[in-house]
Amino acid sequence: MIGTATAIALVFGVPVMLPLALGVPLLLLLACVFPGLRRRLPSLFVIAPLPALVAAFVGGREPPLVLGNGQFALNFSLDGPGAMLLGVAALLWMLVGLYARRWLRDRPDPDGFIVCWLMTLTGCVGVFLAADLIGFYFLLAVLSVGASGLVLQGEGPQAHRAGALYLGLALLAEAFLLAGLILLAQATPDGSLLIRDAAAALPASPWRDLTLLLLITGLGMKAGLVPLHFWMPLAYGAAPIPAAAVMSGAVVKASILALVRFLPLSTALPDFGLPLAALGLFGALYGVAIGITQSQPKVILAYSSVSQMGFLVAVIGMGLAAGDGGTPMAAAFYAAHHLLVKGALFLAVGAVMASGRSRLWPLLLPAAFIALGLGGLPLTGGALAKYAAKDLLGDGLAGSVAVVSSVASSLLMIHFLRRLSMASASDPEARAPAAIAWSWWAMALASVVVPWALYVDIPIDALPKALAPSALWAALWPVLVGALLALGLERIWNSLPRIPAGDIGIALGRLHGVVDRVAAGFEGLDTFARRWSVAGIALLLLSLLFGCALMALD
Repeated sequence: MIGTATAIALVFGVPVMLPLALGVPLLLLLACVFPGLRRRLPSLFVIAPLPALVAAFVGGREPPLVLGNGQFALNFSLDGPGAMLLGVAALLWMLVGLYARRWLRDRPDPDGFIVCWLMTLTGCVGVFLAADLIGFYFLLAVLSVGASGLVLQGEGPQAHRAGALYLGLALLAEAFLLAGLILLAQATPDGSLLIRDAAAALPASPWRDLTLLLLITGLGMKAGLVPLHFWMPLAYGAAPIPAAAVMSGAVVKASILALVRFLPLSTALPDFGLPLAALGLFGALYGVAIGITQSQPKVILAYSSVSQMGFLVAVIGMGLAAGDGGTPMAAAFYAAHHLLVKGALFLAVGAVMASGRSRLWPLLLPAAFIALGLGGLPLTGGALAKYAAKDLLGDGLAGSVAVVSSVASSLLMIHFLRRLSMASASDPEARAPAAIAWSWWAMALASVVVPWALYVDIPIDALPKALAPSALWAALWPVLVGALLALGLERIWNSLPRIPAGDIGIALGRLHGVVDRVAAGFEGLDTFARRWSVAGIALLLLSLLFGCALMALD
């Protein structure tokens, strides 16, 4: 894969990779208007993210891409955290695209999924590349609409309710975010709309505190930060396997990248950083506490994402409190590992569900290794990710809670593996289709190999220190404690209360009727949208609006 990426860069030249990274998914999205092409596009799911992968490799040498004129130009570029996350996200999109292509063969009407997949991919790549406020906000909206459409591709009314809730909370989050971006633009000198200029000007802004509050609220909602996390188990539980894999892996990382880009992490702001860290660490433990009451593997993984995203936000919060300029790379590395592992584990669920019990061990063994990596199992990418975040969390209360979260994550992942082993196909000799099995094994391998390759290239710490006996033992003992707790959990699990997926969201009974009515409307809209004479026109208008901006070159 890397050799292919390098060859393409040499053939086309570095300056064209950013336009191709965003332009190829957009071009395929536009092609959905034509019925003769639309059904053939899944064969290109694997190829569409390839330019983004190449762009990530050459990102530091790629000149910024400017489309348009004057103040309304769209700017695209890659910094270190963006290149790291774009590269692993593109790899995830490619391998899950292989799974999705095979999965679509059994769908009687794949059109909606194809459009939403390409729209989500376009928005995802665009957000990672966006360097200005306008382009970021617009592409984030494209990403949200596409992702909500992917949730709607699940089966039954549960998917429609989850899709409606996802879109509703995404729009609410974007309202907070838009207000924050407007204040950012007002405070930026010389009217610059570049994200780096806005972040640099934020500490001196007269609206600094309000701006930070709005940005953290909007991006925290999109990151699944407790207490506004309940969309995550509902959406991931209802979405098809390939959709859940890219959403839990790549889509949610857009909010993390936005946090490290927008927050002034080189300026110490403990009044915001410490509360943010406390809220994140609470979420890290809360996600596990609810996750161990669940029985569905996809929902357990969703609560694991609630926990892991809480931990990531805590790392960013501690960096903001200390004014540590190394926070973006450490947070991006942790996010990159989580992206790979969580995408791989969702594919493992699909592979196990298509396999009989006699064929489970080749699937479960690699799943166990990478799953325990989320708890910091030595020699996994998770151990490196935890080590990279250790200095930011410190040795005080935050560091102690982080160790507890490693124990809790190990407990939750063992619970997931047990429930996963019970989700096999009814036929004990059933074999998962080759494309599904190979996409899972490839993602599992990437989850192990890629974090090691990334770690040696990032300026966090020397690799020998991470492999020292003391560091290995510090990573191992929380996993062992989690395993011991898992033995006890198995004995009492049947007596635990059954908290419904969505917990707080379900408890908000006054919203339930509203969500049902919105979901019913989405169901009718989905049926209407399947009339491609109507949907094609709507898609063409939306895509042409974005395409015109891309083609408005100086």
